Amino acid sequence: MNRISRIPAGADAPVEILHTGRWLTLKQRGHWEFVERNNPQGAVIIVAVTPEDRVLFVEQYRVPIQQFTIEMPAGLIGDFGHDGDVDAAVTARRELEEETGWTCGRVIPLHSGPSSAGMSTEMMHFVRALDLRKIGDGGGDATEDIVVHEVPRTEAGTWLQVMTGKGYSIDPKLFAGLWFLDHAGDIG
Repeated sequence: MNRISRIPAGADAPVEILHTGRWLTLKQRGHWEFVERNNPQGAVIIVAVTPEDRVLFVEQYRVPIQQFTIEMPAGLIGDFGHDGDVDAAVTARRELEEETGWTCGRVIPLHSGPSSAGMSTEMMHFVRALDLRKIGDGGGDATEDIVVHEVPRTEAGTWLQVMTGKGYSIDPKLFAGLWFLDHAGDIG
């Protein structure tokens, strides 16, 4: 059986817009509801390790899940007020500095894929930030309250378990980022 014959009935139905918000649009195709980001470029997740071999994680409160989360630095490409962000590398440099206070000399693409293929059209672009240099405190922009964690790479798994025990939600995408550190080939 080839892939084309496995496409479900209604997958080619016309798209109906159910609601349009500032950042998201709720759509329906056939019986399937999904959201579309109003910035079609997607988002970037930054895998960053300091010269001291510490992984950069960020902590912030996420309103949709009503919980503090631990994540890798990330951001929307072409986010509000950043129309000059034309690709993942430009966004990665800006978000890394804004959220963590670190800058980087190079950005290397690692992988791109859907954030939630059954719910959203959003594409996530993993990148590796290299040649890091501390230039500030981080913490995010005026709308954010981000806490930066620099965790020894060899202790990241244990630290994340401890944070889970403290009630933090751990973004599963960061485990992909950690995997890329060991399996993305010679990128540095």
